[in-house]
Amino acid sequence: MTMFTPSALLDAVIKKLIETKGSLLVDPWIQNMQAIAVQDGQLVAAVANELSRDTLNTHFYDILCDLCTQLSGTELKPLFLLPDEVEQWRSEHDNSVYSGYTFDRYIVGNNNRFAHAAALAVAKKPASLYNPLFIYGGSGLGKTHLLFAIASYIRRSTPSAKIVYIKSEDFMNELVAAIDTGFAPFREKYRKADLLLVDDVQFLSGKDRMQEEFFNTFETLHQAGKQIVLTCDRPPKEMAGLETRLVTRFESGLLADIKAPDLETRMALVKSKAILYDVDLSQEVIEVIAENITNNVRELEGAVKKISAIHKLMGIPITRDMAMDAIQDLFTSRPGLRPTPQLILDEVARFYGLPAERIKSKGRTKDVVLPRQITYYLIRELVPDKSLPEIGAFMGQHHTTVLYGINSLTDQLAEDESLRAVVNDLKKTIQNL
Repeated sequence: MTMFTPSALLDAVIKKLIETKGSLLVDPWIQNMQAIAVQDGQLVAAVANELSRDTLNTHFYDILCDLCTQLSGTELKPLFLLPDEVEQWRSEHDNSVYSGYTFDRYIVGNNNRFAHAAALAVAKKPASLYNPLFIYGGSGLGKTHLLFAIASYIRRSTPSAKIVYIKSEDFMNELVAAIDTGFAPFREKYRKADLLLVDDVQFLSGKDRMQEEFFNTFETLHQAGKQIVLTCDRPPKEMAGLETRLVTRFESGLLADIKAPDLETRMALVKSKAILYDVDLSQEVIEVIAENITNNVRELEGAVKKISAIHKLMGIPITRDMAMDAIQDLFTSRPGLRPTPQLILDEVARFYGLPAERIKSKGRTKDVVLPRQITYYLIRELVPDKSLPEIGAFMGQHHTTVLYGINSLTDQLAEDESLRAVVNDLKKTIQNL
C-alpha cells in the first residue's frame, strides 16, 4: 500500500487523469481543487463551483474511483464539495485534527503560560502581532494542542480562512511526491494558505532541498501578511544543520518555550483527563499520579487512561496502591523513561573505556573529543528540556563549544555509517537502562 497525504494523493490522481484524458478535457474542471481529507473510504476534495462538481461526477467519476483505489492501495472514492460546504463537512466528519483541541481545554500553568498567551494573541489577530510564532519544548508538553487551538479559533472566527497544518516529515513526503507529480499543486497548497501550521520543524535539519522549498514558502506567506506558527523540540539556534537564513526567519517573530509542568499543573492535568475518561479519582490518587509522572502530558493521560481501563474492565477499585501498580507497569513497559545527563555520560564513558571526568575535561586529544561530542549529542537528543547552556554547565564547557560539537558530530554521522551504528546502539542501550 502506497502512503500519501491527502494533497499528495489528489495530485497523483489528477496527474494520472490528465495523462489518460488529456489536459484540454480535464483542466477546466480541476482548477483550484483542494484536498480536504482521506476518510471513511473517500478522498474528499473541494472544487471551484457546481459545474465542476457535476462534470467530474458525470464524466470522470468511474475513472477517478479506479485511480484513487489504484494509487492509494485501498478502495477509495472521490467526494467533491463546494467551497461553502467544506466547513460543514469538517464540523460533521473531520475529528482527526482540531476536534477537542481548544484554548479552554488547555491547562495553563507556570510552565506554559507565556506560550498559551502568545498563541491566543495570534489566534485573535493573525499576522498582526507575532509572525512567525515559534513554540518550542520537549515531546508531549502540549505544543501541538496550541497549534490546533489556534486553528480551531480561527476556523470559528473566520470560516473562509484557508488553514494548512502539516508535520515537517509529511511536508518532505509531499515534496518528494511533487517531484513526480509536478510542483504547481504542491506550491499552490502552501503558498496560498492564510494560516500555515508546521509541527516538528526540527526534521528540516540537514535536508537542503526541503529547507530551500520551505524557505521560499515561508517568504511568500510572510510577505503576503499570512500567519505562520511553528513548533520544535528546541530553539532555532540549537537546530544543528539548519540554514542560517531559516534560523534568522524563525527568530524574527516571537519565541515561546514550554517546560515540563510543575506539580500543581500536573494535578490539574490529571483532573481534566479524569473528566475526559469519566473516571472518579480521589485527591490521593491524583497526587500519586502527578508526583510520579513529571515530564510529559501524554504520560499523564496514559496513566489516567490505564487506571480507568483497569477499573472499568476488571472492576478493581481505584486506590492508591492500585494506581501505583498501574503507573509502575506503565513505566516498565516504556524503558528509558527519564535518561539523565549523568547516566548518558556514564554509559558513553563505559563504552569507550574512559573515566567520565576525562570526557568532561578540556583535553583535545582525539580519544576524548569524539566521546565528548557523542555525549553532547545524546544529551540533546534524549534530554530535550536541557538547553545548550545547561548541557555546557554539566560538561564544564561553554555552550558554543557544545553547539559546535553537536554540529560536527551531525556532519560526521551523515558520512560515516559505522559511527551512526555506534551512536544508535548507545542510544538504544541508554533508553533501555
